[in-house]
Amino acid sequence: MAKNKKYNAARALVNSNTFYSLDEAVSLAKKTSTTKFDSSIDIAIKLNLDTTRAEQQLRGTIALPYYFGKQIRILVISDEITAAQAKETRIDFFGGKDKIDEIKSGWLDFDVIITTNKFMPELSKLGKILGPKGLMPNPKLGTVTSDVIKTVKEFKKGKMSYRTDTYGNIHMVIGKVSASAEKITANIRALVEFIQSKRPSTVKGEYIQKICISSTMGPSIKIDVHKIHHESK
Repeated sequence: MAKNKKYNAARALVNSNTFYSLDEAVSLAKKTSTTKFDSSIDIAIKLNLDTTRAEQQLRGTIALPYYFGKQIRILVISDEITAAQAKETRIDFFGGKDKIDEIKSGWLDFDVIITTNKFMPELSKLGKILGPKGLMPNPKLGTVTSDVIKTVKEFKKGKMSYRTDTYGNIHMVIGKVSASAEKITANIRALVEFIQSKRPSTVKGEYIQKICISSTMGPSIKIDVHKIHHESK
């Protein structure tokens, strides 16, 4: 009951019919956090996409100005990585066929696989294991690369994957309640500008239809799409 009371109090601060400016929305998202822990601030972007068409299925990677996600566990599958290199670049797990065999046996205690073209034929055979969990390396995501060390460093610094769901939505963490409003707004502006740059040429009409942010378990706050789009140009 106490949780409901706290949420209702937070919800009362947000007008569901109002489209807030970016600064107002971020301020409200921080103010309406209802958790005792340092909540994430999430963004949902609704795009005018027909995801049954391959060219309108957006997927890739982005590095926002400030990273607030979890520290990811990276598995490198390569026969060129030494123990010294792994330690220096903070690679969590590395190996070649031995690691592929461990995956076959059910080991999945990692968040990202970074590999080279050499190992993709073997990894492709594990599609039923890796595919449903979103762990299959993909050149579009930068996880199949000729420069493993450089790629690992990028992901450790906060490079993140993004993709549209069936309905054309993109969901991402863009801040923490404890973070400054300036950092959160910088991330949102960078993300909107980036998504705008990925607009498929076949999309007609308004591309970015809706943007909402919220803290974990907090109320959803609508952002004025036209204003943020103008600010992000």
